[in-house]
Amino acid sequence: MASKQKIAQLRCMGCSSLEPAQTADFRCVQCGELLEAVYPAWQQNGGKQRPLNPSALKKAWLQRRTSLDPLDQSGVWRFRELLPILSDLRHAVTLAEGNTPLYRLQQSARQSGVEQLYVKHLGMNPTGSFKDTGMTTVISKARELGVKWVACASTGNTSSSMAAYAARAGLKCLVLVPQDKISVGKLSQTLEYGAIVCQLPTDFDGCLQILSQVVQQASIYLVNSANPYRLEGQKTAAIEMLEQLGWNVPDHVIVPGGNLGNSSAIGKALLELHELGFIPHLPKVSVIQAEGSRALVRTMQETKGESLVSVKAETLATAIRIGSPVSWRKAVNVLRATGGACEYVTEQEIAAAKAQIGAEGIGCEPASAVTLAGLYNLRKQGFVKPRETVVLMLTGHVLKDADYIIRFHSGQLLPEASEAMKSFCNPPIKAEANPKAVIEVLERFTNEKAGALA
Repeated sequence: MASKQKIAQLRCMGCSSLEPAQTADFRCVQCGELLEAVYPAWQQNGGKQRPLNPSALKKAWLQRRTSLDPLDQSGVWRFRELLPILSDLRHAVTLAEGNTPLYRLQQSARQSGVEQLYVKHLGMNPTGSFKDTGMTTVISKARELGVKWVACASTGNTSSSMAAYAARAGLKCLVLVPQDKISVGKLSQTLEYGAIVCQLPTDFDGCLQILSQVVQQASIYLVNSANPYRLEGQKTAAIEMLEQLGWNVPDHVIVPGGNLGNSSAIGKALLELHELGFIPHLPKVSVIQAEGSRALVRTMQETKGESLVSVKAETLATAIRIGSPVSWRKAVNVLRATGGACEYVTEQEIAAAKAQIGAEGIGCEPASAVTLAGLYNLRKQGFVKPRETVVLMLTGHVLKDADYIIRFHSGQLLPEASEAMKSFCNPPIKAEANPKAVIEVLERFTNEKAGALA
């Protein structure tokens, strides 16, 4: 496991100061904006010679897939040349994250009218969400810095991921979650990995505000997406997607919008890859939010992206139930740079899209399904064309919110559901405990299918 020279520096998103004085929640003391990791060495040589060799690195990254080195087996650290944030790679903490599948959707492609439709399933990470790709980098950085405690506010996925990686690194961790507002599955993961969990009578935004004050007063390291080192790991989802597509750039990448760290990271990766010569052009990166949590949508509509319009977040897709997204300015920059769209979808549209993804044998948590629901709307608007290639980012595993699934298929999730949405419902059937009763059920469904095809 080789070591290397750190070349990452932090730059303010507002005043552009390089390595500015910063607060414990990663904001510039001078202007209050968030920081981002930048790599000045990539801009050296006056543009006469590329600092990295795209062809050689693409080959090396593939070869690492067959290596027995734990860092090469990671779908994050095998791309380490594009995230040089550690002075010594021996501090890296990995659970073999990344290397998640890219699936082609056939049924959904036909229904949406798009010929080439894929999903990049980040829910296939070790703790079941995309957070692992960022947590490996931020916990590694914490370990290198010698911190003892790490902390996050969470709707569930961040907390379970942080708890797992902190346990792996031998660090203690504190989690602030909104009381009774995260799924049992996510909470149980967090407890299992040994985190100290505080349930607060507020929402996610309230938890994050409290934590921002706590880290100013206590010796504890913040690992929410305000921390720029976390977003560096999350960049690799875009790199991996392109590798799986043979480095053919899709026309559109559609991402769920919650705290907006993931859309910011994916956009940052694509912009860097383009600047460094890995790809010839950029895809459009679009962000889709739930109707009741559409802070970025309103920000783009009402202020043209100049100032955040916060909302009181309400949605059944708990992973994106966020009303004051921290990385909103970074996401606005990505939308502007790539020409992407920012839309919202209803609860019914989310539930129907989630069921459609499940019907293709894949499945995802509710927040992920906003991408497919958003695609349907973008097709109707003409923003996405029939012959274009689209990749949807699925951010969480289907089992992250099992209660949502049971309530949906039993008809309890949205009692006012449309007939079209009800057609996806698949409730369990009670039958007598004998072969005849089971055969009757089988025959009934066989006849129903035959009738539907007639």
